[in-house]
Amino acid sequence: MIQEGKKIYKTICQACHMSCGVLVQVVNGKIIRIDGDPEHPLSQGMICPKGIAYKQVVYHPDRLLYPLKRVGEKGEGKWKRVSWEEAIDQIAFKLKEIMNKFGPESIAACCGGNPRRSMPATRFLADSLNSPNWAYSDAFFCWGPHVVAESVTYGGRITTDVNIDCRNSDCIVVWGGNPVHTHTVIARDIMNARSRGAKVIVIDPRLTATASKADIWLQLRPGTDAALALGMLNVIITERIYDKEFVSQWCIGFEELKERALLYSPGKVSKITGVSEENIKSAARLYAKTKPACLYLRVGNELISNSTQASRAIACLIAITGNIDVEGGNLFLCLPKGLLGRMFYVKKEWRLPDEIEERRIGAQEFPLLAGPKAPFGLFHTPLLIKAMLIGKPYPIKALIAANNLCVSMPNSKEVYDALKCLELLVVYELFMTPTAEVADFVLPVATFFEIDELIDRYPNYITSRRRVIEPVGECWDELKITYEIVKRMGLGFTRWSELQARGWEGYEDFRLKDTGISFKDIKPGEFIYAPMEYKKYTKNGFTTPSGKVELYSSIFKEFGYDPLPIHVEPFESPISTPELIKEYPFILITGGRTLAYFHSLGHQVPWLRELVPDSVIEIHPDTAEKLGIQEGNWVWVETPRGKEKIKQRAKITRAVHPQVIHCVAHWWYPEKITPDHGLWESNINMLTYSDPPYEPICGTCAVRGLLCKVYKVEME
Repeated sequence: MIQEGKKIYKTICQACHMSCGVLVQVVNGKIIRIDGDPEHPLSQGMICPKGIAYKQVVYHPDRLLYPLKRVGEKGEGKWKRVSWEEAIDQIAFKLKEIMNKFGPESIAACCGGNPRRSMPATRFLADSLNSPNWAYSDAFFCWGPHVVAESVTYGGRITTDVNIDCRNSDCIVVWGGNPVHTHTVIARDIMNARSRGAKVIVIDPRLTATASKADIWLQLRPGTDAALALGMLNVIITERIYDKEFVSQWCIGFEELKERALLYSPGKVSKITGVSEENIKSAARLYAKTKPACLYLRVGNELISNSTQASRAIACLIAITGNIDVEGGNLFLCLPKGLLGRMFYVKKEWRLPDEIEERRIGAQEFPLLAGPKAPFGLFHTPLLIKAMLIGKPYPIKALIAANNLCVSMPNSKEVYDALKCLELLVVYELFMTPTAEVADFVLPVATFFEIDELIDRYPNYITSRRRVIEPVGECWDELKITYEIVKRMGLGFTRWSELQARGWEGYEDFRLKDTGISFKDIKPGEFIYAPMEYKKYTKNGFTTPSGKVELYSSIFKEFGYDPLPIHVEPFESPISTPELIKEYPFILITGGRTLAYFHSLGHQVPWLRELVPDSVIEIHPDTAEKLGIQEGNWVWVETPRGKEKIKQRAKITRAVHPQVIHCVAHWWYPEKITPDHGLWESNINMLTYSDPPYEPICGTCAVRGLLCKVYKVEME
């Protein structure tokens, strides 16, 4: 039990995925204050509004506290409270019934957004059923493309927030991201580096808060990232300012890459991207000549119709400049030896047999996302949604979801209709969302302040997240929910016998079992470090087929993809679909996270909603003047898909190009009492597409670089 009286606990925040250190003041078992922990080596006392306000999540009057069962029609909003025993019994019975009738692959599980414990919980559930259909459901257009691109190039991820060594870098490239609003600790480190003389390059269609501090800002046309990267490769190669020693010893395919890059002269790339020749050259020279340099790649590069090849081109940039696994560059992690990392279960030895994985939705169409040889092995979400609707390639009859699919996935209406077709939808959640409202069972989950957990999302150390309060109501750890369902079904974790024997409470020690460390030995606020090693590839090479960096990818060649990075014009753009320009004259980009929210999370939190009360559309002043739109007006947005339209509140700003419109994503209205919670009003995913053409490697549905029209909402 949690100690009574006043106490300050050290633990780890998960209001987003940064895993910052926090000090939580608890009085008589209740959180009264949350502050940053100055002794945490990553965050060093920083805390964002989401972390400060999280006590309002824990004690929100609308937080789910008990298991709920649907009693009306799907989406009608009629529920009754049930016991955990009743909920688990009925869910287990229905899952067995569906599995026996349609096969285990007819049952899918997913997590997304901020995965909490839902990532292992949903994965273990799918695996226990022998179903290949599990995914971090955003992966086909968020982090999946760069995982695939970097895996085939040098064998692993090195461009995320835990892999960049800003603190020791002299040149930092931020590509398609705005850490001032999304990863404040990284933004702090970038600004500190800048203050000591490091140079900052930002590549983004918007003049974001981060871009405003850059030495060079490249405002490219949305969807042309691959062309820009190839243009920079052209400059670096033709001017011979690449790292000749690293390329000679550790890269294969340089001559082929050179031949490809020569097709992308700065002049040609300038016409494609809208970035001036001089800026392309200046950015390329600065990045290549400054040692060390690191490149921070974010999802702006991935939410486009050429996502994977754009990431490939950027991976080649990092490689030929010699910035792989060097101090101040892009690092491979150095975690304690023997540790099972937080996503160990995606490694080949922990996955289902190939003959089962070959039946995963998307495995045939996108084998490097969904097939047995894929780095992670995840279903393709748009195809899974369609399988719910039409039963092809086989029917999906049940889904266990730990995310808000109706808000976060492209084509929200199709997602909503598909979920209503399921025989069983179980949602793990903190609040009643539009997705939860169409479920058969909604199961209340514990927050990160109510669980114990091993945290390894750092460059070379691990720590522990410790429970600071007892779970409110009847909320459960998501791992416990999965264990109870599997046990009630009479199944076992077939590849996880040791894990099953330990029980859900032993999960952390299971991950630590080969390290010589036990979870109880990691005290709150304590960090277990591994020695930071650089150039680890000099010992065993790279984990690619050749053991070297593959600028010319043998894996892409094997699967029939272009083995060299290439620019492909967006499927929908002023160039590829000029017939649409008259009616849809603007280029639409979506996303734009704020400090207040993490994707669709947090809109019901009073402190956060006060910071960002409305969904926002950014429009250039010249464009707004032509359309008769003023600051604060509600504005309709339409795309060529159907007759749907959504409205957002206008922000007039020179941060966007006159031909570009930016709409905030993931918007819904928790305060609206209708079961859809305003899902259809301002959510830009009402207007994004989920039909082909898909990006050919990861199946990305572009949600940036589309065409749209906007006009003022006339008051009735």
